[in-house]
Amino acid sequence: QVQLQESGPGLVKPSQTLSLTCAVSGAHTTTIYYTWNWIRQPPGKGLEWVGVINYDGTTKYNPSLGSRTSISRDTPKNQFSLQLSSVTPEDTAVYFCARSSYRMGYDYWGQGTQITVSS
Repeated sequence: QVQLQESGPGLVKPSQTLSLTCAVSGAHTTTIYYTWNWIRQPPGKGLEWVGVINYDGTTKYNPSLGSRTSISRDTPKNQFSLQLSSVTPEDTAVYFCARSSYRMGYDYWGQGTQITVSS
């Protein structure tokens, strides 16, 4: 059974850097053809894809977030992380990590973690 679990600070002040981690069990982030995503849902809005780290370690980000986004992974710990710099209240959202593949789409999701940006 594949499980993903997000962890994060809950509350972040404006202009700070948000750091989130997704712990993966039942699968490995280096397994070929799978990709590992960060997705968020602002209050009252739909899902927004933030970025992805592929099985080979390459990354891709949502252009709307500019250069503020960075995704990395810790292979021995089997987890991947999101850093979002210079946050504003518009970054307030529930943040999800999710696995995807070309064949299956998004097949496993974490439960999500609420992040609020406020002074």
